[in-house]
Amino acid sequence: MFIRDMCSDDSDDTNVWEVYRDWREANNAWVEEQAALMDEDGVTPFYERLSSDYRPSKYILIHWFNDRSETAGNLVPMETSTVSTRYQLFDMNGEKLDSSENNADGLFNTVVTAVIDGWQNALMNMHVGDTVQIVVPYQSGYGSSSAGEIQPYSALRFNVRLVDIPAYEVKP
Repeated sequence: MFIRDMCSDDSDDTNVWEVYRDWREANNAWVEEQAALMDEDGVTPFYERLSSDYRPSKYILIHWFNDRSETAGNLVPMETSTVSTRYQLFDMNGEKLDSSENNADGLFNTVVTAVIDGWQNALMNMHVGDTVQIVVPYQSGYGSSSAGEIQPYSALRFNVRLVDIPAYEVKP
């Protein structure tokens, strides 16, 4: 599960920093490799780097699989919207860690602000019907915390489809 843990403490835990040094460095190197990937044409980057204006250091790499012009008129979630998604979660080694397939209806429903920063960034840049792959550096994921099978300092790769926005909140 990738719901943000509101009680986690990302303070300077020197022991965790040292214990996970090799893992952290490998994850950082993997994110850099992903950022350098090129599309089939050899000219266009495979991923686009996205960050928000209010947190420019918290970024993700995102690749749209669909033609965005086909979904351009569809709704885009706000921070307070409830969204329905289908997703698969992988670590940098390609190991599948989680999936919405584990839910009875195959959907993961959540409020946008209840998930990790990387997912918030992705969702608020997606239209209903978009299918993307996102790479979430550990700084936009769980940081120095672990969550289930996710180790501290893990970069994550998600395949996500925004299915619906069952509770859309309008900007004031």
